[in-house]
Amino acid sequence: ATMSKLTPKTKSDLRARRHRRIRGRVSGTEGKPRLSVFRSNKFLYAQVIDDIAGKTMASASSRGAKGKGMMEDAKLVGKKIAEEASKKGVKRVVFDRGGFSYGGVIKALADAAREGGLTF
Repeated sequence: ATMSKLTPKTKSDLRARRHRRIRGRVSGTEGKPRLSVFRSNKFLYAQVIDDIAGKTMASASSRGAKGKGMMEDAKLVGKKIAEEASKKGVKRVVFDRGGFSYGGVIKALADAAREGGLTF
């Protein structure tokens, strides 16, 4: 399959494009906010977002995490975001993988968030 000339070439462009496609389907409300995940080369970030109000209700990142690697950090961030969200009374979320493939650290974060008490 050949890509059209208009298709973005860089990894980040392709991810942004996938993310836009996901965001067409996934939107957070106050009762069921969006759990948005971002993975950089070093760190992981998670936010719980109410898109209607345009507000971030809770956030967590692996910047201070003392895990042994990305996988452990992912579990810590998943736990932390679940805690933060629970404080705000959030139990149900909709998962936004941010254009990243659902595997590896993204999956670890999601599983840990589920264990921490979020349902999605």
